[in-house]
Amino acid sequence: MKVRIQDEKALAAVSPAALSAHARAYGWTKVESYGRHSDVYTREGAPEIIVPRTQRLGDYASVVSQLVEIFAEVADTDTLSLYRMLTIADRDVVRVTAATEGGDGSVALNDGVKMITGARDMALAAACSLHEPRPAYRAAANREASEYLRRVHLGQTEQGSFVVTLLSPVVAPPVQTEDLFGRTADDQPIERRMTQRLVEALAATREAAEKASVGDADAFGDAVSRGASANLCDALAMLIEPFHGIDVTLAWARTRPMKAAREAVRFGASHAPVLREAARCFREHEPRMDEALVGRIQRLQRSDGQSDGAVALRTWIDGRVRSVSAVLNRRDYDRAIQAHKDNAPVVMFGDLERFRNRWRLRNPRVVDIISDEEDASGDCER
Repeated sequence: MKVRIQDEKALAAVSPAALSAHARAYGWTKVESYGRHSDVYTREGAPEIIVPRTQRLGDYASVVSQLVEIFAEVADTDTLSLYRMLTIADRDVVRVTAATEGGDGSVALNDGVKMITGARDMALAAACSLHEPRPAYRAAANREASEYLRRVHLGQTEQGSFVVTLLSPVVAPPVQTEDLFGRTADDQPIERRMTQRLVEALAATREAAEKASVGDADAFGDAVSRGASANLCDALAMLIEPFHGIDVTLAWARTRPMKAAREAVRFGASHAPVLREAARCFREHEPRMDEALVGRIQRLQRSDGQSDGAVALRTWIDGRVRSVSAVLNRRDYDRAIQAHKDNAPVVMFGDLERFRNRWRLRNPRVVDIISDEEDASGDCER
């Protein structure tokens, strides 16, 4: 039975960019403008169509309804399926599919919640790694990634296997510009760079898991630059563990097509324990932000002509005496020299991180020199 969509709000959800992108993808070619707000497209063996360039038309819903019917007839599909395709034609679509045992496509409620949570955490972890790849993140502190995630929508459920669908924000069509030297640039929008990063990070993480399972101890460390992290490993393990495996596919927005229409990465049940172990190891090296350390200056080093200087601080970390290296600016280095001469404990703040068996303090600053040793609660000599 032929169904005609007449709901104006539903039809308004289809953008002009989605209509023109679909027409081009299925062989229609723009031949001329039609008035001020539309274009004429033709295709051999198919009806001529008029595609609006704006939604500011009094009969926009009616025009979309007619185009949906034409597109569906040419593609030999039903209008509802074609309509759903058009509503996401201007978005990158991420689908996480669970390998369920039953044939009805249902999952246990708690497992379904884990799938949605895992899919969200997966997207957020990849977004965090776009500009600053790191072994682990405090994801909520990454404003750009958090803002991107707020604009990601949860798509409608689909028949068949249990699928969680994430709709990335609208991906604008390419716009070319020229700089002062006449060079043409076509920069990818942030929405597309985020989804590209997700695909890259997933592929790198799966590759690392496969290498680690056969004894390559450095596999995950080598994958950090491509987006692998403790956050991503935990998210993927959460997705995999309730099932026999998952498939993550990404269909690129038709408004900004890629050479391959879709990308797919598959994870099996055997990957889950490897990913959990990788996440644990990653977090052992996660920086501790704004850590306060109390101890004595053990070593000082500054090259001739340099204002900054390196120090080693003897302090307590996790119940053991450790040596922590730091590079101080001129003011703090001079204070460290005085503290070292007086054998006085200092209080330093910074981001504490561990690299193999060594500790270092990033963004360090000396906040106090303790003159009364009885007040030095972190004094290593106690």
